[in-house]
Amino acid sequence: MLEKDLAYLTNLFDQAALALPASQEALANGQVLPPAKLEAPRQSSHGDLACSLAMQCAKVLRLKPREIAEQLAASVVHADRDSRGLIEAAEVAGAGFINLRLSLKAKQAVLQTMVEQGEAFGRATLGGRGKVLVEFVSANPTGPLHVGHGRQAALGDAICRLLEAAGYEVQREFYYNDAGAQIEQLTRSVQARLQGIGPDDAAFPADGYRGDYILDIAKAYQDGQSVTARQCETVTAKADPSDFEAIRQFSVTYLRNEQDLDLQAFGLAFDVYFLESSLYRDGAVDAVVQRLNQRGHCYELDEALWLRTTDFGDDKDRVMRKRDGHYTYFVPDVAYHRHKWARGFKRAINIQGSDHHGTVARVRAGLQALDEGIDLDFPDYVLHKMVTVMRGGQEVKISKRAGSYVSLRDLMDWSGDGDPQRGRDAVRFFLISRRADSEFQFDVDLALSRSDENPVYYVQYAHARICSVLRQAQQQFDWQAHRVNAQHMADLGIERLSSERELALCALLARWPSQVQEAAEQLAPHAIAFYLRELASAFHAWYNADRFLVEDQALREARLVLLGCIAQVLRQGLSLVGVSAPESM
Repeated sequence: MLEKDLAYLTNLFDQAALALPASQEALANGQVLPPAKLEAPRQSSHGDLACSLAMQCAKVLRLKPREIAEQLAASVVHADRDSRGLIEAAEVAGAGFINLRLSLKAKQAVLQTMVEQGEAFGRATLGGRGKVLVEFVSANPTGPLHVGHGRQAALGDAICRLLEAAGYEVQREFYYNDAGAQIEQLTRSVQARLQGIGPDDAAFPADGYRGDYILDIAKAYQDGQSVTARQCETVTAKADPSDFEAIRQFSVTYLRNEQDLDLQAFGLAFDVYFLESSLYRDGAVDAVVQRLNQRGHCYELDEALWLRTTDFGDDKDRVMRKRDGHYTYFVPDVAYHRHKWARGFKRAINIQGSDHHGTVARVRAGLQALDEGIDLDFPDYVLHKMVTVMRGGQEVKISKRAGSYVSLRDLMDWSGDGDPQRGRDAVRFFLISRRADSEFQFDVDLALSRSDENPVYYVQYAHARICSVLRQAQQQFDWQAHRVNAQHMADLGIERLSSERELALCALLARWPSQVQEAAEQLAPHAIAFYLRELASAFHAWYNADRFLVEDQALREARLVLLGCIAQVLRQGLSLVGVSAPESM
């Protein structure tokens, strides 16, 4: 049921409890009555809503729960009858439960609300919930994006869309680890290819990158090509195999561009691309070390500089500067998150693989050691587990171009069967369809199937089916869905929607706003996928059971309104997870 209606009924129970004679005495003695809470009963046969307030009040009021329940039920029904008429009946059951059966008016009210609010239904229209920075993907520019990055991309973008729907101002940020040992390995790998050393040669760097893309970079560098990437200056290759720094700059920019193209194919754009190297260039890393030293949290041991992170909840102290004088990854991580806070983001969310679990306490401890008023739980983390790819019943582990893993581009190509949009939709929906902290098996064959078992096909097909019916209605009866407005609703016979399937669909639609809010607050886009499948299933069952374009005009138009509302929520839900809503399939 709609939140405003639920709040209204909850308030009726609270007021009824306060009005009980026994409550006056309890309140006078300093007692406090518990608030009412209405929930869907475990068994639908028990009604639409259940309330256990009578049992919660029994001890305070010193009355039997059933006696209290009888008084509350009578009072609430009477008050509602004189007001909005949402309750059809209230029954006392068991030890003192109150089960409510809602009126048809209450169940159908969602359609009026949806017509009034239009596309704003399910979204926070006031905004003002503050700024939030969401950092995700953040791949090292050392190779093509892999399926793990794909899961981050799908989760991150869906979480951003949910937060925006809930009224937050969201910034999407990609952090490039363009400094450190891995970039050195990349550069040496490209340089080896430039010198004619292959990945199977003994002279090839032991920790080098062996995918075919390294040879592509080497050829482009040798040809003197120019490359650029988002928020990056153009770099022109010097074609000199001995110029290590020139090879590094060209290789990093080349792969940043490759990753940009992968993200573009995935339908994802970031607001900010932040470079780790800028933290060193701008002195942010040195400033963090200086600040931590000033606060007295550092010490020297075995020729290394340590931070006493155990004072701030970490399980062990952390090395900041190694014997060779280089900083560990931990230090720029602290500098980067300090920078986020300084930019005015009092809430930041990091979406990373579960192998970063140790980073959580480490980074938070480092930020607390700065003693700059940064919140204890800054930043938030969503950690996801690995993805395995199945194709033809066998696990796929290696991509020829990537060398040692399946790339995101491969997965989209395989899942689209020549259709880029189809591949993108399948990958996005599949990768958010389970909790982030659960391992996921991506079945390419299932993604290609046109069956009820394929979740994205099942949901999209529901939308396409509705669009087909609405087109037929326009052709046969000149039905103009866009002309339906709040004033017109009174003449459409919505009260004719009384079958079990129709009312169940209305109930599902009424859940949509709270579903969006809950998924946003819990950073749980999988909840949207679950909801969409449930709504699609209810629609398909109705579609197979009833006819829509009947001769009875009132019934026909009422059903067309319901169809339009279902299509709207399917479209909104698919959009929240970055998936298209085709009008024909």
